[in-house]
Amino acid sequence: MGDDQYRAAVAAFIRANGITRCPTACALPTQGTVADADRAALEDYAIARAQTRHRRLAGRERSLWAPLPSRE
Repeated sequence: MGDDQYRAAVAAFIRANGITRCPTACALPTQGTVADADRAALEDYAIARAQTRHRRLAGRERSLWAPLPSRE
């Protein structure tokens, strides 16, 4: 694949998926320079994921320890 074909493929992918930033920089902490707004958005995302994970685990724990209905 030539350089022009590669650039065209990347441009088509970006147009089709609406990606405007480097996915790696937005998904995981990096050693690169990241804008403050992106850093804050990443931190908010990480907090939201942790809260969701905590709620999901708490729900599973409650369901495991819930009393079984009586068979009367």
